[in-house]
Amino acid sequence: MDTQAEHPRLYSIAWAFYLVLALAGTVWIGWRGDLGWRLFVDPARWWQDLAAGAGAGLALVGLWVLARRWLAAARRVEVHIAGLLGEISGEEIFALAVISGVGEELFFRGAVQGSWGWLWATALFAVLHTGPGRAFRLWTLFALVAGLVFAGLTLWSGNLLATIVAHSVVNGLNLRSVSHRRQTLTRGSEIAEGEPGP
Repeated sequence: MDTQAEHPRLYSIAWAFYLVLALAGTVWIGWRGDLGWRLFVDPARWWQDLAAGAGAGLALVGLWVLARRWLAAARRVEVHIAGLLGEISGEEIFALAVISGVGEELFFRGAVQGSWGWLWATALFAVLHTGPGRAFRLWTLFALVAGLVFAGLTLWSGNLLATIVAHSVVNGLNLRSVSHRRQTLTRGSEIAEGEPGP
């Protein structure tokens, strides 16, 4: 597969998916009558929510780093995602992290949790993060834990700022790690191909 040709298509699909989630969440919340700026930020405590979101995001990334260090399944998931992702720049990583954080949190915590409760929001969030093979069960389990953290942040703060920040931090740092892994794997295969035969 030509990853250079596939990359723009996959990047565009990801953007479209997250924009659809954001739109669906916005319509759902608006239909419920809860759409307003207070859904996103509380001016009296925005700095607390920002700090809590950043801290929670870093803690979740730390949890994944430990999983990657000790579990082969976590490393296999990263290799698989790296293969799908292709070459990705720092700007693209940042953009995907932000749009995924906003889109998924608008839908799962803003719309689903606001209507059906944290349990449904967390379960649906975990189901969305499934993939082929047994290794992806770990990714789904990680998404379940992250979903519980995001649900708790939403209940604690009463708005989406902390969860959007936490989600964006997790996705940004994990995408950066996956991109680095892809570069390492690509470099390794190029060296192997360049080596003379026996």
